[in-house]
Amino acid sequence: MAQQENTKHNSSKYKRKHGTTPHGPTLRRTLRREAPSTVGLLVDKQDFAAMRRYGTFPFDDHTAYLHQVEGLLKALAAQGMHTTIALFDPEDYAEFCAESGLDADTGASRSRFTAEIASAGATVAYTGQRLTDVISLLVSRAVRQATWEYATLLLADLGACADCGQDIGRAAFDRASHLLLRLLETAGPGAHHLVCSTPTENDQLLAVLHTHRDTTGPARLDTSEGAEFATVLAVAIALESPGGVVLRTSAPDSPDRVHGWRLAHGTLAPLTAGEVFNAYCTDAETGEPVSPESGVEYSAGFDIGADPAERHH
Repeated sequence: MAQQENTKHNSSKYKRKHGTTPHGPTLRRTLRREAPSTVGLLVDKQDFAAMRRYGTFPFDDHTAYLHQVEGLLKALAAQGMHTTIALFDPEDYAEFCAESGLDADTGASRSRFTAEIASAGATVAYTGQRLTDVISLLVSRAVRQATWEYATLLLADLGACADCGQDIGRAAFDRASHLLLRLLETAGPGAHHLVCSTPTENDQLLAVLHTHRDTTGPARLDTSEGAEFATVLAVAIALESPGGVVLRTSAPDSPDRVHGWRLAHGTLAPLTAGEVFNAYCTDAETGEPVSPESGVEYSAGFDIGADPAERHH
């Protein structure tokens, strides 16, 4: 009798565990809400058109596709589910399927690729924002990541210094980190917006960093943004290219202040107020003058007190 009751107990326990009791569907719905979702997004018409060559891709109009995606995101959010949006690139998808031996013309392959890019690519968490805002942020993050990856590869390919044997890229990154730290320490309190740009053989690298510093304590910044900024600055240092840094500071009850520096001999040399004005009020692509902003002071760069740079090549 005891054995029969024990068998009944274990059977009930098994049913509860595997969802075969009347509570099973409810438990599965609860688990579904706690399972994160990922949506791969085709942000522009060119990428959308490239996916239309697959017969199992069910959409034929990009605007309608975006409307359906937004509806899906809202439905998932209404269910209390966390959803991540990843940038879906058709060229990367085709390459991924070829390397993995997958049939690209299946929903399962698209789903697997989406999971892959969400783990390593640029993503945005959906919190109810407009899809246009999601797309803008997603593209921005993708550009940032591509810039960082390219700059990192440039530094890695430089190798070791022939004279001292030190890794040139590593030394340049350490130097860039030092310069960034000195710049943030010297900038003082306020909300700071920094831009670093430098040309390379194939592209113009650009990094942006946002920080905030109270009257006491160090500057607060996103660590990934800081690493990206230092990496681009390191490329300018290592290649001895004409890099530059612009700092815009905002504080309550005062006009925004803009300062600038050029990279020279491994350090940041202050620009004059006139040079800052010309740099900030000139279109980088056309070279045409741009009207200065009202309520903005264009000031000379200040001495950041950085130690002299050591030469490694």
